[in-house]
Amino acid sequence: MIFVTGGAGFIGANFILDWLSGCDEPVLNLDRLTYAGKLSNLAPVAGDARHIFVHGDIRDDALVASLLAQYQPRAIVHFAAESHVDRSIAEPGEFITTNINGTFTLLEAARAYWATLERDARAAFRFLHVSTDEVYGTLAAQDAPFTEQSAYAPNSPYAASKAAADHLVRASHHTYGLPTLITHCSNNYGPRQFPEKLIPLMIANARAGRALPVYGDGLQVRDWLYVGDHCAALRMVLGAGQPGETYNIGAACEMSNLELVHALCDLLDELAPQPGSAHDLVAHVTDRPGHDRRYALDAGKLMRELGWKPAVPFGAGLMKTVQWYLAQPEFTTKAAS
Repeated sequence: MIFVTGGAGFIGANFILDWLSGCDEPVLNLDRLTYAGKLSNLAPVAGDARHIFVHGDIRDDALVASLLAQYQPRAIVHFAAESHVDRSIAEPGEFITTNINGTFTLLEAARAYWATLERDARAAFRFLHVSTDEVYGTLAAQDAPFTEQSAYAPNSPYAASKAAADHLVRASHHTYGLPTLITHCSNNYGPRQFPEKLIPLMIANARAGRALPVYGDGLQVRDWLYVGDHCAALRMVLGAGQPGETYNIGAACEMSNLELVHALCDLLDELAPQPGSAHDLVAHVTDRPGHDRRYALDAGKLMRELGWKPAVPFGAGLMKTVQWYLAQPEFTTKAAS
């Protein structure tokens, strides 16, 4: 069995669905079901005995310890986090307690549990911490993509909280020997993403005839990674990654926010035409504070050492994503209301 935290959220739910579609190993899923975590994300495995859901908080040390003792997982895959930069700017406190204190609580419980395991089980155990490219800060247009050796320079409360969590995970390995793994991913897109994020928000607003707000000049550049490719990379890291190592997961698919919004408009005009073009709804708004200009990750280490590469081209992934949201209007109703 593996133990997944935050498995009702966007990436966590996709990971669990992907995992159970490919193997019979059960998943213990602990999620607090905040605004961005929905059991409906896991509807395809409702009633599946391989998926054990527990409604709870990673900051509850007694609960986490009891789950580890009861289910004896061979690995922890840690997704649970507050992740929206805008929210972290407005309300940073929750990001500190969840992303930093929560990760520390989980690490301490994992370390105590790991110490009780027999030799072979101890050697096989893994703690996989899923982090973000934002811990590295921002890149200039001419800069090479971030590598695993890049210095940390977080620029938002969200990024700072994830950087702190990364440091705690790394320290647990180097101080106590806990077999940890850290991954940094670029911007994910795909089904089941909460509609405060760029792609589902734009789909929601376009369908409702509302403005499509683009921060500043819209030329902030992101590396876009289809969530299914991210899940495949995580499986590889969990299975063959070296304890104590960090792996960047990026698709080398850099695009400005404005380019992405116009690509979405093209698809919406094609798949769900309305009076007028979606392009006419694009509206530039005041940029958010401290907005990083560019992120890009060098995934060469992951490709060389574990043989991963992205399988879903951006055009195909965006098409699948838009089609999914159009077929699931309840995911975008909140953003458009």
